[in-house]
Amino acid sequence: MSIDALPPLRQVIQTHELNARKSLGQNFLLDLNLTSKIARQAGDLSGSDVLEIGPGPGGLTRGLLAEGARRVLAVEKDERCLPALAEIEAAYPGQLAVINADALELDPRDQLTAPIRIVANLPYNVGTELLTRWLSPPEWPPFWSSLTLMFQKEVAQRIVAQPGSKAYGRLALLAQWRSDARIVMTLPPEAFQPAPKVHSAVVHLTALPEPRFPAHGPTLSRVVAQAFNQRRKMLRASLKGAAPEIESKLKEAGISPTARAEEIDLERFCALAQIIRAA
Repeated sequence: MSIDALPPLRQVIQTHELNARKSLGQNFLLDLNLTSKIARQAGDLSGSDVLEIGPGPGGLTRGLLAEGARRVLAVEKDERCLPALAEIEAAYPGQLAVINADALELDPRDQLTAPIRIVANLPYNVGTELLTRWLSPPEWPPFWSSLTLMFQKEVAQRIVAQPGSKAYGRLALLAQWRSDARIVMTLPPEAFQPAPKVHSAVVHLTALPEPRFPAHGPTLSRVVAQAFNQRRKMLRASLKGAAPEIESKLKEAGISPTARAEEIDLERFCALAQIIRAA
């Protein structure tokens, strides 16, 4: 079943000789019904601009447009994909703009109109870096209202992890401090070409109006990074250089100095960051 009048994705890939490149972290989604389902996880797109990173041959792009996105801005680093994306642009006049650029080096905000949603099957090699940037702007709320992003399932689990689990760490704290995050879909390797060695998952993150608990972002990030860099150590040891008299500051934040990072929830990490910042 097709979602539009354009050719099936396998045919598009064959016509334009778009063999996925490992160096670009490419794994193409082939099922257009599946890409439409992913687009629906972002909510009602009819009143939103959508930023898509790494569209490749355009499977998710077509899903976003078919689901009624007001406008899609697609950022694609691989020049080989531009002719295939141009065909989609012609089929949806005025609704798709394509930029040939590296998403890590581009600020697309001046080309988007709020409200803005980011929806992407992120290339594996830049996914976590982009998420970290989107969650760490100098000012909050951010330019986006929601993120609907494909990751390796292991990374997705790290984003939604809770204290006490092996997956819990810096990424969970960063994501959950300023957003509501949940896994909305999982996908098997065979949904992609080429098939990766791992399962994938789609995470939907909704920006909160303000952070869940008060904290100075850079201080919180530094404290959390230091705590989890040596996650098997007691916090009085792993945070030894974070501030003078760290044991007393841990106790003031309601944290046992002998606890380990994975045992501490977001609220207490924020409290500790505030105490260290004040000192």
